[in-house]
Amino acid sequence: MKTAIVLGTRPEIIKLTPIIRKLDKKNNSVIFTGQHYDYAMGLQFIKQLGIRKPDFSFKLSKNDPPSQIGEMIAKLSKILKKIKPDTVIVQGDTNTVLAASISSLKSNIPISHVEAGLRSYDWRMPEEHNRITTDHISELLFAPTVTTKKNLLKENIHGKIFVTGNTVIDSINTYADMSSKKSKLDVTIDDYVLMTLHRAENVDNKNTLSSIIKGILDSKADFIFPVHPRTLKRLKQFDLYKKLSKAENVLTINTVGYFEMLELMKKSLFILTDSGGIQEEATSPKIRKKTLVVRKTTDRPEAVAAGLSEVIGTSKEKILHSINSTLKNPKLDTKKTPYGKGDASSKIIKIIKNNF
Repeated sequence: MKTAIVLGTRPEIIKLTPIIRKLDKKNNSVIFTGQHYDYAMGLQFIKQLGIRKPDFSFKLSKNDPPSQIGEMIAKLSKILKKIKPDTVIVQGDTNTVLAASISSLKSNIPISHVEAGLRSYDWRMPEEHNRITTDHISELLFAPTVTTKKNLLKENIHGKIFVTGNTVIDSINTYADMSSKKSKLDVTIDDYVLMTLHRAENVDNKNTLSSIIKGILDSKADFIFPVHPRTLKRLKQFDLYKKLSKAENVLTINTVGYFEMLELMKKSLFILTDSGGIQEEATSPKIRKKTLVVRKTTDRPEAVAAGLSEVIGTSKEKILHSINSTLKNPKLDTKKTPYGKGDASSKIIKIIKNNF
């Protein structure tokens, strides 16, 4: 079996690391597309997690999605033609995933899609376009839950579907216990809420971003806010960054590494986020933090059904109410995660070997 693993963003690195670590270097290539061009958002995580340097890596000359996807398709197609893998492994729903899947399809190489079947049914999300397209052209689909398998069955996906759990739990199990020693972040604030924001539908819309920020500033909570480069740009563009910087209840910091984020999650009271990955990570028994999801929909309904997260929308009033309400009782009742035991990567590799 010969594989090519394609990744280009922080979440992909975190979730594909358990698979990369279990595959021998001889017959498996790692390709980094550079979608997260910022070192702090991409290659820093490869270094921190101790996985091998990508066999192929390139920088993208454009930032807009159509040009970026087109450039990735062209470059990936040349690499795939050269290495001729039996399958291309992709994870999730990024532009990298879409580009790698199209390149593979047109190169007659079967696609193995890790974290298949997620749906928000929110067409505003570019990730929804990417994952639906990828699911429909993949040969092997690794659904993290029974719910995601049902989504695929409803759409009459032609590939083979397997419920494996989510590899993010594999990573948490490997790295969470060592994060306190590895983290370079010194947190001196007690009883804080961790906040992350980066989704286009939230930060690219001035009214939406303003509503979220107002809800945070008017709440009774103290926040630590690692600011995503995209979000920082919009905060400054919409004249919101100065308000945050002057706020007594918000500490803004630069984007942090994986170990630092694990520590921030573990030590927080709860989490306010629009991140899909954090919704999953926070359910791990090693973290166990309630998540308030600042979105109108979620593609992780399993966590909501389990009482581990709550979709609170983007209005100031709802955000303010949810934060203040959760402050009174942030503890979770369940110790179980709906995303598996942390053996998803072993299951995925076994299935791929049995099929190629």
